[in-house]
Formats: sequence, structure tokens, C-alpha cells
Amino acid sequence: MSMRKLLTVILCVAVVAVYAGCKKGPGDAVKIGAIFSISGPAAYLGSPESKSAQMLVDEINAKGGINGKQVELIIKDSEGNPEKAISFAKQLIEEEKVFAIIGPSTSGETMKIKTLCDESKMLLLSCAAAEVIVNPVAKYVFKTPQKDSHVARKIFETMKKNGISKIGIISDNTGFGAAGKEQLEKIAPEYGITILISEVYNSKATDLTGVLAKLKGQNVQAVINWSIVPAQSIVAKNMKQIKLEAPLYQSHGFGNLKYAEEAGKAGDGIIFPVGRLLVADQLPDTNKQKALLQKFKKDYEARYKEDVSAFGGYAYDALIILFEGMKKAGVNDREKVRDAIEQIKGLPGTSGVFSFSPQDHNGLGMDSLVILTVKDGKFVPYEKLD
Repeated sequence: MSMRKLLTVILCVAVVAVYAGCKKGPGDAVKIGAIFSISGPAAYLGSPESKSAQMLVDEINAKGGINGKQVELIIKDSEGNPEKAISFAKQLIEEEKVFAIIGPSTSGETMKIKTLCDESKMLLLSCAAAEVIVNPVAKYVFKTPQKDSHVARKIFETMKKNGISKIGIISDNTGFGAAGKEQLEKIAPEYGITILISEVYNSKATDLTGVLAKLKGQNVQAVINWSIVPAQSIVAKNMKQIKLEAPLYQSHGFGNLKYAEEAGKAGDGIIFPVGRLLVADQLPDTNKQKALLQKFKKDYEARYKEDVSAFGGYAYDALIILFEGMKKAGVNDREKVRDAIEQIKGLPGTSGVFSFSPQDHNGLGMDSLVILTVKDGKFVPYEKLD
């Protein structure tokens, strides 16, 4: 072989080695998949989730990443469609080979991919609320919103204090609505509350006067609505129209100021449990979440020029938890990170202070919830904050 050919071979080998080093070196990005309903009927969930996740990833990368690696966030828009969620989950697992998945936005989508992720040993940190996501526990599946059962109990506690014992329930026909209805009906007797009527309606309905008239006919003392939009503002308006003069309680799905604004004057007096994000500035300085909540609110509203919502917080929390697990594990090893997440105690997030265990993959108690009400289109505390 001539000297020229030898030098050419050596140069080619060197180039390949450098390229390989760039592709597989320690500076590689760690891929995190995200499935959000950015468009479609659940865009009110997925849009702020997507924005919140990207904001935190940008912040983490600016500080050097996690365990020496930058984070690459691969976002998929499921449009709230469970079949699309399945397709994207397979793509993220098999083709993108992501380290973990955050989302989906809705309970129905999450339940469609729960088994797939668990069998694939893929970390899933869901941003959906239904308790069945983590009950029974699946080894690789966690969720960040508060449990349905805790929300139901918080509502019933408040009702009991107000002397309410006979109620009507309406819920939409989504996975979220079905899960909430189940918990409400199961737990009500523990608080001495009788459900006189429980009705299910189409989540796309734009007029619920017919359903509400049935509740009025039963002389209910209060109404609980467990749903996603558009019903959250429609219920209040329709109750006023048919003169159903009973207090309206909503689920934690009401945690977006837009719903109160859309309800107008009819929304005044709505009562609902939610995390402390929406009243962050009113918390005492001793609250463990206050600094994080104020930072998230300030950063989000400055960057996106819109009000922060509890929904964006669910995605923010998913990444906080994942990054904390990665830091604790010290290496980007999925099994070790999964184990580390189960050992997290006292981690402040937007939904509450998270403490996980092998038996609890939600990590939040009833103390993660406060009761808010609507006054003049704004959210205000219904009772003293702590």
C-alpha cells in the first residue's frame, strides 16, 4: 500500500471515530417523550402542558442538563385521541427509544398506554387525573394530579360543614368523568351524604338544561359537576337559566381561570378543590410550595403572556419528579431512576409536596388540596390557606 493510500485510510478511520464519538459520547442528549393534547377538544390541557414542559427543559439545559447530558424533549400532539396516543407511545418507545414519557393529558389516553409502558419497562409520568392510573400500582407508571378520591373527600368535607346531605351529580362521558363519578358514589355514604340522582351527559354537549332539570326535580341541596370543557362553564349558566338555586361544586378539572371568565356572573360562588398554584401569592411564607409556585407562575406568564393553570403544572411536576429521580440515581439508568422516584420524599411541586413509595405512585395526600371559590370572575380562597 502506498503512503498516500495509507494516510487516506488513517484519515477515514479517524473521521469515523470522531463521528462515532459525537454520536455516542457522554455529551449526548437524553430523550424524553411527551404526549399532549395540544389541539382538539382537550387543548386546554395539552397546550399549557406542552408549554410548561418546554420551559422547564430549556431552563435545565441552560444550567448544564441532567447528569452531564442535555435533555431533548420530543413532543407529540395526540389531539386527545386514545388511538393516536397508543401510536405515539409505540413510536417513542420503539423508534425514538426515549428514556421516559410524560403525559398523556387525559385519563382515557393514559389508560390506553398504561399496560404498554409497563410491559415495555418504560417510565410513564402521566398528567391525567383518574385514580385508576395508579390504582392498582403499575411498576413503571406514576401520575402528578391529585387523586380523584381525595378530591371527592375534600368536596364532601366542605359539604358536610355547610350542612348539605342530599345532592345531585352530573358527569361527562369521558374517562375522567366516569372515574370521578365512581369515586363520588363510593365515598358519599362515608360523609352521610345521599346522592338523589346521578346523570351522565355527552362531553360535547352545549346545553345541559335537560339534565339539570332532572336534578331540580329532585330538590337537591347541591350539585357536583365532574367534567372537562365545555360543560364547566355551561353548567353554571344553565343552572341560572332554570333557576336551580343550589351551590355548584366542581372537580379539580375546573382549575383554569378561563372557565370562571367564560361562566361570567353565573360562575360566582362555584366551589372546587385544587392545588395551591392558583393562589400562590396568598400563601403564607412558611408554605413549602410557595417559592416554587411563584417562580413557575412568574416564568410561565412572562414567557407565554397568558395565565398559568393547574394543567400546565401537571407537566411541570412530571419533569420535576423525573429530573429528581435522575439526579438521585446519579446515572441515566431507567431502572435505577424508577427506584429513585419511589424513594422521593418531601419534593415540592405545583400540585403538592410529593412523597412516593412502592405502594403509592401519586405521592400526594389530601393536604395537597385547598378549597377555592369564584368571586367576580376570579379565584379566591373559600377557607383559610396554609
